[in-house]
Amino acid sequence: MIAGAVAVLFPHRPAPHLEGMFTIRAVRASLCDLPGIETPRLSIASLRLEDADALRRLTDDPAITAAVDFLPAPFTLQDAEDLIQSGRRGQDRFLGAWTRGAAADESPGGELIGVVGTHLRGAGAIEIGYWIGGAARGRGFAFEAVSAIIGHLAGRFPSRTIVAECRPANIASWELLKKLGFRDTGEEGHRPGRRLLRRS
Repeated sequence: MIAGAVAVLFPHRPAPHLEGMFTIRAVRASLCDLPGIETPRLSIASLRLEDADALRRLTDDPAITAAVDFLPAPFTLQDAEDLIQSGRRGQDRFLGAWTRGAAADESPGGELIGVVGTHLRGAGAIEIGYWIGGAARGRGFAFEAVSAIIGHLAGRFPSRTIVAECRPANIASWELLKKLGFRDTGEEGHRPGRRLLRRS
């Protein structure tokens, strides 16, 4: 797919009443308009600037910043704002997983307990990643949030493969990805020490 391309099928401009019939506009894939998702315990929605402080409090945890290679430590309010704004071009989108407290299309009213990142990779893949706050770990929230988002992405982008990168030594995350239907490709990921997994 060619981003933003307009192909004119005839060399001469068509008559006014035929305007638009002879042009094809390529639609660029985008994650900008991912909808909110409700699960039994969570409201999942794209993070907004007003969520930056909650994101900072969740993410400024050595267990998270050490596991996610692009997160600085300490993770400041400015870092949180930059992460949220990184999705403006539509190739990346970070969604917050909030305990249920509001409709998915409104400002979530519960506690931010995790983040799921979605990233368009080339023309054929979507990468997902995630982190969960310390108090929420071990309670099935990661599976609940990531499986809901994967279900939406698979329906919206059926021609794209969903991939993830994980350190084999990160047993909890590795096992979660396997439970979500990912399989080790045997290939090294782009990030140091990580393997590429593909959802089958």
